[in-house]
Amino acid sequence: MFTHQKVTISKGKSCWSATWGGSLALTCVLLASATLSFAATSKVSPDLQSQRASDRVNVIVQFRQPPTAVHHQKVMRLGGSLQRDLSLVKAASYSLPAQALATLAADPDVAYISPDRPVSVTSTTQTLDYYEPTINATWVWLVGLNGSGVGVAVIDSGISSMPDLQSGQHIVYSQSFVGGNTNDQYGHGTHVAGILAGNGSASRGSSFLYTVQGVAQSVNIVNLRVLDQNGQGNDSSVISAIQTAIQLKNTYNIRIINLSLGRPVYESYTQDPLCQAVEQAWQAGIVVVVAAGNDGRDNSANTYGYGTIGAPGNDPYVITVGAMNTLGQSARTNDVPASYSSKGPTLFDHIVKPDIVAPGNQIISLYQSPFTLNQQYPANEVNASLLQSGGVGKSNTYFILSGTSMATPMVSGTVALMLQVFPNLTPDQVKARLMKGAYKNLVPSSTAVDPVTGQIYNMQADIFTVGAGLLDVVGALINTDLAPANPGSALSPTATQDRSGNVVLSNNSQLIWGSGVWGNTVVWGVSQFSGIDSGGLSVLSGNTVCWGNNTLAGFTVVWGNTVVWGVGQPQGEASTLAIDGDNEGN
Repeated sequence: MFTHQKVTISKGKSCWSATWGGSLALTCVLLASATLSFAATSKVSPDLQSQRASDRVNVIVQFRQPPTAVHHQKVMRLGGSLQRDLSLVKAASYSLPAQALATLAADPDVAYISPDRPVSVTSTTQTLDYYEPTINATWVWLVGLNGSGVGVAVIDSGISSMPDLQSGQHIVYSQSFVGGNTNDQYGHGTHVAGILAGNGSASRGSSFLYTVQGVAQSVNIVNLRVLDQNGQGNDSSVISAIQTAIQLKNTYNIRIINLSLGRPVYESYTQDPLCQAVEQAWQAGIVVVVAAGNDGRDNSANTYGYGTIGAPGNDPYVITVGAMNTLGQSARTNDVPASYSSKGPTLFDHIVKPDIVAPGNQIISLYQSPFTLNQQYPANEVNASLLQSGGVGKSNTYFILSGTSMATPMVSGTVALMLQVFPNLTPDQVKARLMKGAYKNLVPSSTAVDPVTGQIYNMQADIFTVGAGLLDVVGALINTDLAPANPGSALSPTATQDRSGNVVLSNNSQLIWGSGVWGNTVVWGVSQFSGIDSGGLSVLSGNTVCWGNNTLAGFTVVWGNTVVWGVGQPQGEASTLAIDGDNEGN
């Protein structure tokens, strides 16, 4: 999800630091001179409280019941105008004067007010990525699995119609929530759809050296466009699209929502309207797969990229996906975390994220000129010789992007294969099988060098970096665990402190992780969370860094049979690699 570019609005601005003490952020939205005063500050998001009284703001107001005409009239009397009905989360979006926020917050019918925040996509040396064999997809294709009959809602920048997305599967429905038509103008949604379901028709034939195809080539795609030609959108558009996906669930058998997008976390997931929307989809029986974000290199809070998971990937219901680097090889024993992949735990709630990782570095998939992305990054156009014997110039069909955005549709495609075989699985049962079947024999620590800046990044394959491990399609399909069917039985665990000050995972016996998957063993010795401030934000700390005295090398997760993962997990084969980078060119 996030990033082929760092979002254009601002990063690490002083206004953000003054408000949050240097917290991690992609953007600094709606912050200005602190001229407003709030009597009910707990009902107004902190990033609205320093808004200038003279400004007009776009907000999402969550009510204590689905809003009615009476609620809308109250806002209008304060000078507001209704933008969208978001009854899915008992909310609506409005434009209104900032000076009216305090009065609105005092209304007992109002539960919470937050900005209608911007969301964005999350995404060189030319090298093949080999993600299909890395995740064991090629084995299931041999037995005819292709996701047929399963609907996937791709909520993104739109999808352009092209041969790889026509023959063998169909875009069965399209709708735009940002005006205009549903065609992709940015390029991100089409690239995501190709990873999910491209059939490789433009790279087949005797002269081709490599076929670029998606994980589940026959799924039915529901194309819901929420991002504009610059890869930008807002919360209300995404919530509206989720609302539509739920409404169309039975019509198109929508079992999966793919969200390769997101934004920073500003409050607990229990208050965030975007998180509340994905929970409603989960409750409706739809598996929600979300990109973790691409801020793993952000050390602005001295956490070495820890605590940078974006929303709605911070929600414990959803499957949050981080990115791995295959290093250009088809075997996976050498795979390492991509340095840009966001790490947990989540801000405010300390949820253990990501849940799983998949290849996300230098992934080849579909594009169509003139997308904004290929104009911004012409070097990412694939050399024809990479795919075809005697190929000359650039491919006019395939493009390279990196990011957790690319890893996410691999998981969505795998879920489609699972539901093709086991259509009665609930979202929680799917999540449990995915995580239990993940490949766990990962390299404990590694480094990556940014070829542009020369910056060296240290990575560790710990639970806040790789979650349950690397996506394994075969592992997910052969896992027979029948976790409880009820929504919430597979909530991602929470990191907490025990009485000795050690960091442990919550051991709720009602959750599947409380009885064998995570267990109740201390996760990393005596490192701990400390420095809880009045805003509820814990600062990750050791002595001078996160996990040790002065380097990240002091922390290693134990993957054996006495601690976290148990025994008997599918190991698969060896692994691969490619130059570590994102859409900014590493």
